[in-house]
Amino acid sequence: MNSHIQFVPGNEDSRTIAGVDEVGRGPLAGPVVAAAVILQPSMLIDGLDDSKKLSAKKRNYLAAEIRQHAVAWSIAWCDAAEIDCLNILQATLLAMRRAVFGLRILPGLVCVDGNRLPDLHFSGKKVVGRAFVGGDGYIPQISAASIIAKVERDAMMRRMDTMYPGYGFVRHKGYGTEEHLSNLARMGPCQQHRRSFGPIRQLRAS
Repeated sequence: MNSHIQFVPGNEDSRTIAGVDEVGRGPLAGPVVAAAVILQPSMLIDGLDDSKKLSAKKRNYLAAEIRQHAVAWSIAWCDAAEIDCLNILQATLLAMRRAVFGLRILPGLVCVDGNRLPDLHFSGKKVVGRAFVGGDGYIPQISAASIIAKVERDAMMRRMDTMYPGYGFVRHKGYGTEEHLSNLARMGPCQQHRRSFGPIRQLRAS
């Protein structure tokens, strides 16, 4: 990553910096998935970047590297029912909190992609957090989280396609494509659709 920083300055122990990112805020179906990753301070995995800029083949390769070489990693999510109950912003922040909580060690600093931080109070201790708009493109810990979250969510949507055939989840991953909207109009929503999202509300009201 040209000119990308390896570790966020201002923290004494870079081994405990966790990057956090999410995927799946925009789709009409499926979970919002978050990941947290603590990388080895002495080993920068080559090729880390915003998952949206990488091919599926490259993401899968890097996800395996991250899982093998990271100090710690964790994946968590909120499902469609939780999204409908909480709203997508709060569900995203909750998924991020769950991902941090799932790490085998408590980080000293949490770096989150975006402009909002999840609740970082754990067992009476508050973890320091910093938000970075576009951080998945230049902070390796966040890039790594972006990649494993994307790979996991894509795998979840492929499994969902076998459970709910006919919607095309394996292709559009729940996003509001023309194919997805056409299948929704024909079949109606399933349990994995976010009923609080406008196109689903409109469909159910018609």
